[in-house]
Amino acid sequence: MTGNSDLFWKAVTSGILCTFALVLWSGVADSAEKTSVTRYWMSVSTEKSGFPGMPSGAGGGMSGMIGGMLGMGGGGGSGKRLELKVSSPKSAPADPQATHDIPPGQNMGPTLPLVTPESMRPGRAEPVERAERPEKMEKPKMRMLIYWGCSETVRPGQPYVIDTEKMNPADFGKAFQGRQVSAQNPPSPRPGWTYADWPNKKDSKQVPAESSLAGNHFVRGNYLPDIRFAIDPGHDFMLPVEFTSTKGSPEDSFQFQWNAIPTVTGYFATAMGHDEKTGTMVIWSSSDVREAGYSLMNFLPDEDVRRLVRDKVVLAPSTTQCIIPKGIFKDAKGAMIQFIAYGDELNISYPPRPKDPIWTVKVRRKSTSMLPLMAMEGHRGPGRAPVDESAPPSEKREDEGITPGKLLKGIFKW
Repeated sequence: MTGNSDLFWKAVTSGILCTFALVLWSGVADSAEKTSVTRYWMSVSTEKSGFPGMPSGAGGGMSGMIGGMLGMGGGGGSGKRLELKVSSPKSAPADPQATHDIPPGQNMGPTLPLVTPESMRPGRAEPVERAERPEKMEKPKMRMLIYWGCSETVRPGQPYVIDTEKMNPADFGKAFQGRQVSAQNPPSPRPGWTYADWPNKKDSKQVPAESSLAGNHFVRGNYLPDIRFAIDPGHDFMLPVEFTSTKGSPEDSFQFQWNAIPTVTGYFATAMGHDEKTGTMVIWSSSDVREAGYSLMNFLPDEDVRRLVRDKVVLAPSTTQCIIPKGIFKDAKGAMIQFIAYGDELNISYPPRPKDPIWTVKVRRKSTSMLPLMAMEGHRGPGRAPVDESAPPSEKREDEGITPGKLLKGIFKW
């Protein structure tokens, strides 16, 4: 991938601007805890992000980059992901130690080490950042078309146009304002507290495909209270998102179906493409009302998902198919569908509320996938030339249209 890829830089710019607008709208996140409580968070993901036809060795890095820009994690490839984070109101001892004893079904050994970053250990001076005077920034030039809804044709009143050359800063900020969602505030380093996480430099093993979180868990350390809790099968890793059927192409409507996930609370999809001739970004979402989804492609609290389902922004758990309207990506060399299935959280506190807790545990879950918007093999769109099955293998040729390899080569100029 060359550094001057037009879409890459525009995608990065879009991601930065969207994130900036979201921060402006959301305001400052509320404090970690109003009282001195030890907090332990487990972020549990199932990712399906491999692309057939990609150049060898490009899959993990590219899918990780795309996913990272859209809040889908940066692991790359497909599989189960786990992040553990703990914060304690106690100051770090000279040699902070903490572990998470895991159930046998997790297949990752008896325990996982929770490591405090070297910069936070006693006697370590934190680096002082020098504030540099920012250079004068030019007004970004960007034009975006936003579509929404699962339908074969574009609905009346679409697209919504964002054009920075015709907008003042206030209008530009409003244009990026998405649906209100609760600020996610996982444990993080803070003065006077002790923080640790996994994976880390000491241990970063991959989560096995057959791993299960169901069972008893025990988190302990020389700066932590004993944290004992159990995870039931209903709050285990979610099933991966499998696209069971796809039909269509960027020129036509594009229908995709997926497997029902038993523990899901809702689904959301968005797609992004780029018209190189005009420099226009095209964004679509599965929401029934206008929503680009900048703030929705990540873990969401249960109450937010339920509200968004009622508001027809997030698809109901019973939904297993969607259609991208005809022709909205026809001038783009390719588009990528980002898909998320939300899982309900497990929240535990000790002692149980309404008593003031000594510690709290949150297990948050999601399952994500990516899908190139194109005519998939075996599901030819309208007007596709049939394959001559009687021809010798060397002569069996079909008009491939946009394949995953062509799509990503065109977007990222390999």
